Amino acid sequence: MADIIEVAALVEGGKASGGPPIGPAIGPTGVPIKNVVDAINEKTLDFKGLKVPVTILVNTADKTFEIVVSTPMSSALLLKEIGVPKGSGEPTTEFVGDVSFAAILKIARMKQDALNALDTKGRAKTIIGTAFSCGIKVDGKTAREILKEIDEGLYDDQMTEEGA
Repeated sequence: MADIIEVAALVEGGKASGGPPIGPAIGPTGVPIKNVVDAINEKTLDFKGLKVPVTILVNTADKTFEIVVSTPMSSALLLKEIGVPKGSGEPTTEFVGDVSFAAILKIARMKQDALNALDTKGRAKTIIGTAFSCGIKVDGKTAREILKEIDEGLYDDQMTEEGA
């Protein structure tokens, strides 16, 4: 097991480079940096414009490597969904956009392995909390309003369709 080196990096989807932190960490292993960067860029192409966490596992004995791509942060997915570069500096009073509940469910599905929620309702509430902290409304409503409606069962039919 001592022959495996793990390198974690946050890269822009499809735009990894041989610079820090990847190049300096991979260089001493003897694995061609270009091959590693090309593999990362290929695997993260669908996340263009987003910062994506990647882990590079390098076997120094046989000079092979594996790329593990994690999903981007929920906030990045939300901001991409509404097409703005960053969240609000005053998220409780200044809103930067509005996202549909369907988009909340889509992001909850994408992040299901990374969220500590047991069901779709819990995952949706987690994503709505992130939307709130970014200054994003859901279906034109504040987080408090939409969470109350979820608790009242107004969105149960949509979450059942999602496999809750």
